Amino acid sequence: MSAFLVYLICFGVGLLFTIGTALFGHIFGGNGHDGHVDGSGGHAEAGVDASDMPGVSALSPTVIASFVTAFGGIGMILNQIPATKPPFISGPLSVLGGFVIAGSVLGLLRQLFKRTQSSSESRVGTLVGLTATIITPIPENGVGEIAYIQAGTRYTAPAREENGAPVASGKPVQITRIVASQFYVKAV
Repeated sequence: MSAFLVYLICFGVGLLFTIGTALFGHIFGGNGHDGHVDGSGGHAEAGVDASDMPGVSALSPTVIASFVTAFGGIGMILNQIPATKPPFISGPLSVLGGFVIAGSVLGLLRQLFKRTQSSSESRVGTLVGLTATIITPIPENGVGEIAYIQAGTRYTAPAREENGAPVASGKPVQITRIVASQFYVKAV
């Protein structure tokens, strides 16, 4: 089998995978309502990663397909130049070019995900001392609900009064501490 044919097959397989993923990703497993990537949650951008953070892995199918496509495309080009036609020259240069292209794709996708995957949930550590409003009354030694605004977004959370006292709906309170998902508040 000639080197050109190997490059052509790699280019074709990588290109078909990329096009197929783009066209059929949402039909065969992409959830239109999901809109995020979670580690290895089954999306095309998931893949194996050492961190459990959302993002794109170096071993994701998209990055691998970009490597294979670039390897094939660069190999076909180098195969047409007399000085780089021998496989022992065009092969390593194609591998290097494939890594450069795949690394660029990985960097671009990670930057995109970094910007788009910032959490819409507030950071719990910054909530202590924040003023909230009781939206569901807190009964004596019971649980009610508060609403608070952080960074322009309104959130709600279950809440207890710090000393077990009842608090009526509509009253302002201050968040004193947070244990698990339970907020503790004191009347302002």
